[in-house]
Amino acid sequence: MSTIPHLPALRWGRAYESLDQVEVKDIRTGEVLARVSHVNAGIVRRDLQRATEAAAALRKLPAARLLEVCAAAAERFLNDTLPLGVGGATQSPAQYIQTLSRTSGLPHVLIRRNMERIHTALSQMSAVLRGLSRGLELSVLDSGWGEQNGARVSFAPTAHALGVVMPSNSPAVNALWLPAIALKTPVALKPGREEPWTPWRLIQAFIAAGVPPEAFGFYPTDHEGAAAILAGCGRALLFGDQSTTAQYAHNPAIQIHGPGWSKILIGNDCIEHWREFLDVMVSSVVENGGRSCLNASAIVVPRYAPEIADALAQRLAAIEPTRPDDPNARLAAFANPKMADAIDAQIEAGLQTPGAVDATAHYRRGPRKVLFEGAVFLKPTIVHCASFEHPLANREFLFPYASVVEVPQAEMLRRIGPTLVCTAITRDAAFIEQLMACPHIDRLNIGPVPTMKISWDQPHEGNLFELLWRRRSFERGW
Repeated sequence: MSTIPHLPALRWGRAYESLDQVEVKDIRTGEVLARVSHVNAGIVRRDLQRATEAAAALRKLPAARLLEVCAAAAERFLNDTLPLGVGGATQSPAQYIQTLSRTSGLPHVLIRRNMERIHTALSQMSAVLRGLSRGLELSVLDSGWGEQNGARVSFAPTAHALGVVMPSNSPAVNALWLPAIALKTPVALKPGREEPWTPWRLIQAFIAAGVPPEAFGFYPTDHEGAAAILAGCGRALLFGDQSTTAQYAHNPAIQIHGPGWSKILIGNDCIEHWREFLDVMVSSVVENGGRSCLNASAIVVPRYAPEIADALAQRLAAIEPTRPDDPNARLAAFANPKMADAIDAQIEAGLQTPGAVDATAHYRRGPRKVLFEGAVFLKPTIVHCASFEHPLANREFLFPYASVVEVPQAEMLRRIGPTLVCTAITRDAAFIEQLMACPHIDRLNIGPVPTMKISWDQPHEGNLFELLWRRRSFERGW
């Protein structure tokens, strides 16, 4: 009988085995796959008082060396067997994929794609930071000052550590905290309950590549402990739904990664050719199992909304749950079946409000929520909404869901609200100018570009360099 792995907390690199342990289970069988040491808020607060020591250990490494370490960590993460918890246990890439799938519901093929995204972010860290810092020579961070474009510049760190409160929905979101290490900032991280595997594996890959273990805090904890991380690090990333992130929305020290409400807009000049853009719409809604804030949750068009909703419904209704190891899998199971119940109930309640039609209902085999081989799935859903005011018109759920809404082009930018990614399919110069000036859009794609396509050297939700370093005035008298 195999021993169940035990993931300890990491208190600035030191393993800490707590008496309070949480079991991480297979979502289908209930088998315990790991025990994770939980720590309380008091331990978190105490450790954050020593963040300056962790920062000092990391800042001894030159920026050039840290970029080399990131490249080495990329290969370790993707290809190596790495330590898993205490007692000499290890985990190969194949074991990581299988275990993460069993606890998160993601199929193997989607986990591999997420691994590739993380590998890309790490292996191209030099380009990533060049984009985030607008071309700053990173040796400036070694000494604190230098030259840029012929002018003297100086930068100071804004915090001794970056706090990170992670979700469980998608491994690739971990790529957003990775530049902190290259930016000489230790990380105090709370993993998602069902997904301790990716942050743990990344930390082990960094350590194996040469980052001081003191640069990492790994704190499985409760809501109070998460709040302690957010309050005690000086700067933080927070991932979560709107109810989780709302209380921190106006705190400039905390970068929010909540619902994206990403959208596709089709202009008057291109709407007659909407069939040419169906592939872009489908991939934007379905890729990564619909679990990303980058997934399109609304498609806004000036005409043909019923026809577009029907065409999308035909394509998406053909997507069915599969075994997790199916190479063609496109849907993820829900680790928490109650979440699937709640989402399904919200959609059904919304459909009772006049002005919304589930376009996929006509083509879907069986109900939206199904039990398949011991796991709960929600099948893709396209809802045609008569207006943007309908409660289902601007919703985001953790599965392939999108509304199709007809809005005159002249009113689109006034109606769409906050939008993480906007793909605007138009060649209209005046409309493009309005899109460029729209304050609600974080990332703008002009033309038939899937919302899920990202460039790591362009921040799509906040700029980690600007969060962790601030420019200051500087003079030398010697």
